Amino acid sequence: MLGLLSLSLVGCAIDFKAFTAGKSSRETKSALATAEVRQALAPSGVLRVGVYLGSPTSWVKDPKSGESVGIALDLGKELAKRLNVPVQVVEFDRVAQVLDSLKDGKIDFTFTNATAVRAKDMDFTVPLVRLELGYLVAVASQLQSVTEIDKAGLRVGVSQGSSSQGVLTQLFKQAKVIPADSLAKAKNMLETKQIDAFATNKGILFEMSDTLPGSQVLQGRWGLENLAIAIPKGRDAGREFVQSFANNVGQSGLLNKVIVRSGLRGTAKD
Repeated sequence: MLGLLSLSLVGCAIDFKAFTAGKSSRETKSALATAEVRQALAPSGVLRVGVYLGSPTSWVKDPKSGESVGIALDLGKELAKRLNVPVQVVEFDRVAQVLDSLKDGKIDFTFTNATAVRAKDMDFTVPLVRLELGYLVAVASQLQSVTEIDKAGLRVGVSQGSSSQGVLTQLFKQAKVIPADSLAKAKNMLETKQIDAFATNKGILFEMSDTLPGSQVLQGRWGLENLAIAIPKGRDAGREFVQSFANNVGQSGLLNKVIVRSGLRGTAKD
């Protein structure tokens, strides 16, 4: 089946199986970027790629070279190349701001967790990366496992407006969810003991841990993210092209190269 994500809002899940059935061989190559496709995907004449700092799935700085890398960043640049349009990287403090801008059509492309709630406001390709969700704790924390988190008095930080905030607010019976305006703010909250743990995908957690001596990502996981390319609703003339692009980067090995380049850790092994 061509096109972007077909949704089944059963509980809070997306029916990805319906999206992977019956693919034709021509999907292994990106579709021809016609003028109509370019107009749909980059209506301003430039592909505006939304990223936020601190996640290898979006945008980070290579600690050795200082170069900007990230899955959203690199895939966005590659898509712009195939569309034969310039790329504009639009930077945000947190993922919720990226998604709001995508919803409003102020950016054209990002790479993010594909949830049923988000799919009401944007279109997704099939998932390209599965990433574990976990917790980061500061030095000297007594916490050792994700099973120890939901206890009275424990404060768990999340990125404001993130899917982690929505899920954990409903999941916790005793622990308190504390939103942070940015990943930099969350790091400071851990350092100054305003929170006992920070929750998000492990790609972000390992990046944060690298800059917090003595901190650790707890053993186990509390969930999974299925990350996919996202574009605004209403870009129907470009949907087949984007799905074909997603298939191609996955099958050609380009996605693996982008993942390695980004330094992403915490991908699901099962």
